[in-house]
Amino acid sequence: MSSIFRVLIADDEALICNLIQSELEAIGHEVIGRASDGRQALAMACALDPDIVLMDIAMPEMDGLEAARQIQKNCPRPVVLLTAHDDLDLVTRAGEVGAGAYIVKPPYAPELARAMAIASARFNDMTALRRANEALQKALDEVKTLQGILPICSSCRKVRDDDGYWHEVEVYVEQHSELEFSHGLCEHCSKALYPDEYEALMLRKARGMGAKPDDSPVRDA
Repeated sequence: MSSIFRVLIADDEALICNLIQSELEAIGHEVIGRASDGRQALAMACALDPDIVLMDIAMPEMDGLEAARQIQKNCPRPVVLLTAHDDLDLVTRAGEVGAGAYIVKPPYAPELARAMAIASARFNDMTALRRANEALQKALDEVKTLQGILPICSSCRKVRDDDGYWHEVEVYVEQHSELEFSHGLCEHCSKALYPDEYEALMLRKARGMGAKPDDSPVRDA
């Protein structure tokens, strides 16, 4: 079933507006406003929130191409351009300003229905693509990565930043990524720094969990 659209018509020729309104209403669409120049079309598009804007290209104050561009910038919605001439160059220009379709005047119901359906589908596709790109860009902005060669001191293991300053490894990594460090001691360092406490801990583990060959420290008799 075809969608029913709330339509804004923008054309400085009253007879054309009357024809378009009659054709639209005959196939069930609702005309919610009529503008006679580009500036009025922009203001009404933002104020009335139509589902579709049907807009003539050649209008006073602001032409339809610029009005379509401003509509997409300020209150995006599907736009169908109306023209008196079938011009291939218009396809390119219409796409550049965000219009989804165009028809040659005078338009009748079948052409109007087809153009509005195309413009609405393209607008929905572009909106979904824009949102996906925004989500991707947000994710990329939140991700920091370390790339390239990282100078590191072979003695103290500090790393040098791009400005020539030396930092502890964990400080540098935290500044250039989303990582946070939790400090502790590995088994080797625990045994080397605190041998008595380490052996006592291993004995408690052996008594509580059952001794394993690799876990139990070896002591001289």
